[in-house]
Amino acid sequence: MKRREALSKIVLGGTTVFLLPVSLSSCEKNDPDQDNNNNNNNNTNGDLTIDLSQSAYSDLNDDGGYVITNNIIIINSGGTFIALSSVCTHSGCTVGYSSASDNIICDCHNSVFSTSGSVLQGPAGSPLKKYNVSREGDILTIT
Repeated sequence: MKRREALSKIVLGGTTVFLLPVSLSSCEKNDPDQDNNNNNNNNTNGDLTIDLSQSAYSDLNDDGGYVITNNIIIINSGGTFIALSSVCTHSGCTVGYSSASDNIICDCHNSVFSTSGSVLQGPAGSPLKKYNVSREGDILTIT
């Protein structure tokens, strides 16, 4: 084997070793229990509490407003609060809310979900997990 050929194979092999894990993890699902917000909104019983008077959640004071925290999308739909997993069931991307269509949309592969979490348009095949929401004053509790 010639020196140039050997170096070429070493470089190709080394590149494969570094790039293969990255390419395999690019479609990995996010861990739904992972806290992306770094806010400690959890009670000791595991419920998520949201204080609507905090500026971080001010969008929830408007009809059609939404926030995403702790991998949960919380939506104000006409004064009723809805909480669903913000992790798309297709490939783990984060979903968003469209108040114009009153649907939850995943921009990665165009899956569309209803505000009840059911799939309206694939490629997602499973619904989003739905959480119970209760309100006492300015405090939402999501279980």
